[in-house]
Amino acid sequence: MEFTRLIDTVPDYKRFFTVEEMDERSLALAEKYPEKVKVYQAGKSRGGHPIYVLEIGKGTKNALLFGCPHPNEPIGAMMLDYLSERLATDDELLNEFDYTWHMIKVIDVDGTKLNEGWFNDSSSIRKYAANFYRPPGHEQVEWTFPVDYKTLHFHSPMPETEVLMKLMDDKKPEFMYSLHNSGFGGVYYYISDAVPELYEVFSSLPGIFSLPLNLGEPEAPFLEELAPAIFKLFGMAQEYDYLEKNLGPDKDPASVIKAGTSSDDYASSVANTFALVCEMPYYYDPRVEDQSEAEITRKEAQRFNYEKSLESFSFVKEIMSSLEPEIKDRNSPFYRVFKSALETYPDQLQAQKNWIESDQTLERKAKKAEVFDNKIVSQFYQSLMLGMLRRLVAENNDGSEKMKAISNMTDEAFERKMEYLEENLDYKAIPIKSLVSVQLLAGLNLAYYLQGKSDK
Repeated sequence: MEFTRLIDTVPDYKRFFTVEEMDERSLALAEKYPEKVKVYQAGKSRGGHPIYVLEIGKGTKNALLFGCPHPNEPIGAMMLDYLSERLATDDELLNEFDYTWHMIKVIDVDGTKLNEGWFNDSSSIRKYAANFYRPPGHEQVEWTFPVDYKTLHFHSPMPETEVLMKLMDDKKPEFMYSLHNSGFGGVYYYISDAVPELYEVFSSLPGIFSLPLNLGEPEAPFLEELAPAIFKLFGMAQEYDYLEKNLGPDKDPASVIKAGTSSDDYASSVANTFALVCEMPYYYDPRVEDQSEAEITRKEAQRFNYEKSLESFSFVKEIMSSLEPEIKDRNSPFYRVFKSALETYPDQLQAQKNWIESDQTLERKAKKAEVFDNKIVSQFYQSLMLGMLRRLVAENNDGSEKMKAISNMTDEAFERKMEYLEENLDYKAIPIKSLVSVQLLAGLNLAYYLQGKSDK
């Protein structure tokens, strides 16, 4: 494995940097090393905040790396902050690559700011859930690239997505790294195509930091697994086909998706780009890697997940019905989350139910890691929706008796969920240094491999 010498130089971060701090650090780096680092504004967010690109090196190939494609995912921004400084100060590392590096630390600026309430302390799932924000699909930078597939026609990229599109169009990156992270579980990867030469690197890398691979349920039922915890990247066409199969002939998948395709899908349409996603968890529980056989089938575990999801959505629907007349700002990012959920989630739930009942591969005994994903981790993600619902209620709470009652109901539901999780989880927060290091080494190893392959 290459570049392990860098591990000791990654700082022992105690918190995540804010958007303002990231911007200040990028501008300062360019000012300090003007002969190596260029920084420029490539556009503005919907909220009017500058989106800065760091350009480092003068290689013949281009690499595009961007952090916070979802705004609750700052691990990649921290990795880019480290990597940009390292490339600017370490000529040996810079010269090992024939790349010009194009880096955007934070692409979803506005959404990331709405997560900063937990950046100082990510050790508590309660604080994380209470200050969490993630936009609906049609407002996610990663999933608003143009697409035409069957009945799905999406051509409304956001300003942030347009910044990435222009970079892909202009730079034709050979290597692209969309820096994501999950909340709970183990490490897993997405890549554009099979690269068996790197599977051992990807598989062994988390173990250096005592982190597990994610060997429970995959993120989606239609993923193509290339090796354990390594999947082929996908676009919206695969999501469409899954919905088409599981919704039945009377429902148009496009009416459920309402979004575009992925960054990898777009980049591969304009350039010969090889992309990597390295999903990192914030929290660890030993059960995420338990491969022993459980007493129930995978179908039974999935049914439990479905029932709890249905129960959670029913509560959200009830609160939103009462809250709707009291909404002060229908352009609130939190309101838009739940407006979209009310429109699309019932069909997604129906597709999930149909898949569970029809997929014969679910008949086998579940692994304990899969049971953990379905029974516990799924409810962790439901707590994040409840956290956003509380924030929506709070911004509309005028002190009236009706709003007090709605607020109390939402707070109580959030507390019940957190108490359940705290009683049923044996978790610890993973050090930020470990998370940054895994993403760093995964990216550099793939970039180096691609460079060598193209030089042959």
